[in-house]
Amino acid sequence: MLSDARIQALRTALDQHRTPPPTPDSSLSQAAVLLVLRLTDPLELLLIERAEKEGDPWSGHMALPGGRREPRDADLLHTALRETWEETGIRVPHEYVLGALDQLRPSYRRRFSLLIAPFVAVVPLDTRGVPAPAEVETVLWVPLPHLASEAAVDEILIELEEGSTAFPALSYQDYVIWGLTHRIITGFMEVAREAGVV
Repeated sequence: MLSDARIQALRTALDQHRTPPPTPDSSLSQAAVLLVLRLTDPLELLLIERAEKEGDPWSGHMALPGGRREPRDADLLHTALRETWEETGIRVPHEYVLGALDQLRPSYRRRFSLLIAPFVAVVPLDTRGVPAPAEVETVLWVPLPHLASEAAVDEILIELEEGSTAFPALSYQDYVIWGLTHRIITGFMEVAREAGVV
């Protein structure tokens, strides 16, 4: 699987794209997400629809599997792998991790003091996900060419304290991907284009 030319090209592009992580800031909580690619033709990206949950600022949103780092996590990669397993039932071995994207923070920083580390991994083409009922409503595989197409480009109006604001988005079927997940996927798609896999 790791010998697939697309995966080798992605790994190379991720290595070339890597920048030094930001200076540690103890005032920030840490979290990690995993961009899971299924080795279909074309490649597919795993997304989840978060369950509706009171008090969860991302309740009902489309997201990548992931969450906050816990004290038992050895590092942020461990966080990403653990959360993916807990939320989707997909266990990703360390050797299937291809690399990392730049760490980032939510744009709406007044509400979230959080630093997020995105990692990229690959899984076999027969991989299926099972939503964890308390956390995930839907597990969805989206073809990378769709995410790279003009047909996916969208926007969404969100009500914030200062009023209604338009955010860039990607759409797939009836699902709309925006916010932090949109930013991470957009960054990843740049790497995927460099690697020639979309």
